[in-house]
Amino acid sequence: MNAPPLNPALFHLDADHLWVMHCAEGPVPRAALRAVRAFMHKELRPWEMGFEADFVGLPAAVRAEAALLLGGRPDDLSLTPTTSSGLVAVAQGFSWHEGDEVLAPLGEFPSNVWPWLALRVRGVDFREVPLWEGHTSGREAWSSAPPPPGVDPEARLLEALGPKTRILALSWVRFQDGLKLDLRRLGGACRERGIHLVVDGIQALGTVPADLEGLSALASGGYKGLLAPEGLGLLWTDEAFRQRLAPSGSWLSVEQATDFARPSTDFHRAWLTDGRALEPGGPNLLHASALLESLRLLNGVGVPAIGAHVVQLQCRLLAALRGSCWSIEAERLEGLLAMDRLGPILAFHHEGQGPERLNLLLRAGYRQGIYASVREGYLRVAFHGFHTEGDADRVAGWLSGRAS
Repeated sequence: MNAPPLNPALFHLDADHLWVMHCAEGPVPRAALRAVRAFMHKELRPWEMGFEADFVGLPAAVRAEAALLLGGRPDDLSLTPTTSSGLVAVAQGFSWHEGDEVLAPLGEFPSNVWPWLALRVRGVDFREVPLWEGHTSGREAWSSAPPPPGVDPEARLLEALGPKTRILALSWVRFQDGLKLDLRRLGGACRERGIHLVVDGIQALGTVPADLEGLSALASGGYKGLLAPEGLGLLWTDEAFRQRLAPSGSWLSVEQATDFARPSTDFHRAWLTDGRALEPGGPNLLHASALLESLRLLNGVGVPAIGAHVVQLQCRLLAALRGSCWSIEAERLEGLLAMDRLGPILAFHHEGQGPERLNLLLRAGYRQGIYASVREGYLRVAFHGFHTEGDADRVAGWLSGRAS
């Protein structure tokens, strides 16, 4: 068997618990736990805390490591508590005019909807676009047809852009059906039209190599594919776009904020121009210590290697399901995978059988120690760099009913 790029021994994994739902929450590596413990020991003895090493140095190290993962610059990174808070910083900081519009695919996760809906009080419209024939959402989510091979969601989105569209907001990898969008194609077309592409990247980062070309902003929490605890995430912004956003207004968003040789009550200061201008205030150092170790682990092996490994496991699982009750879905997903249309999530559609079938299957998986998830008509299986070929085979046995 091929060894996974992330050694499973680096995590607290065991044979009784097969976790294939980092699309909900990823396991934290042991190194992150050690870092948190070490930091908390410092908190017990505050005289051991270093202002430059900890308060300034830890966030700077996270920005640098995140920039390496994204292929960007540390100056373009902001540390935010969640995906939502990053998108809120963009939504509230952008200069809007009454009648402006935000366009989004139908069925986005709420973190990429509510920040834009909150702008209605400022006269900003929010419009959704179905991405394929039979695509539904909301109360009709379980009635939606799944994305077929040959789907072209970018064409539908680009066709829907209008003269009032200022931002196209979308998920790089969709949370329920697992479809991956072509950011380079969308970003280039948006730039030509003077429209900003804002991306929710939480279901892709850590397993899909990043490409920031054409993007204006990308937000992500750290607790899924980035394998860190919930409570700290990333916001990347293009420099020119960032200059159009209002600063957060925190005490750390101005020049020389931490130079206490200058009176703190001297408010004659310029706003910062790098990503710190959008941060909400004092950094979450405890979470930063964990996120830093998780990012180092991912960068140590490289996201491209993780992504290639995930695809191999997906191919293995789908091939094993041929001839099973999931044959039709396996064929559909194989078609999408061949077109590079999937992120780390294999989302098996319920095929008209409703919630009962998926929930029964989910509970059967739990009894076998296999932990997957169901969202809006799909059973989701998500592989990462620590999963093995044996894990894929075990999932295949469960789904096909061959497991005892």
